[in-house]
Amino acid sequence: MTGSSVPLPDLDATRALAARLAPQLKAGDFLALIGELGTGKTTFARALIGALGVTDPVPSPTFTLMQSYETPAFPIVHFDLYRLKTPDELDELGWEDILPDSLTLVEWPERAGTRLPPHRLTLHFALSPEGIRFCQIYRTPP
Repeated sequence: MTGSSVPLPDLDATRALAARLAPQLKAGDFLALIGELGTGKTTFARALIGALGVTDPVPSPTFTLMQSYETPAFPIVHFDLYRLKTPDELDELGWEDILPDSLTLVEWPERAGTRLPPHRLTLHFALSPEGIRFCQIYRTPP
């Protein structure tokens, strides 16, 4: 699935992508969710968290900056860095302590600057010229 472009014409397609990716993930994985407002990052994150076994509501962490969830396999930490002014603000969130043993999802990862781990899975959500959502998936090598 990595190195590919996946069309996401509707919510069901976004949920299906999350369901296909979920079994491949493990503790320590880092997913960078890139894309403009309204391209499907939060929808994907909610679907992925649900596909990994979380049955509680999954609110967007836009205002809290971070939400965490427990699953039978590993903890999940979901960041939304949209409101971050500088990467140094990550220290207040416990950024360094959370990454090693959790699955980490980060919306607006570019706001973390150089604090992103070098090895990550990037999902770039965008709109085609025709207005169809799609996701480009690629892995940053270690």
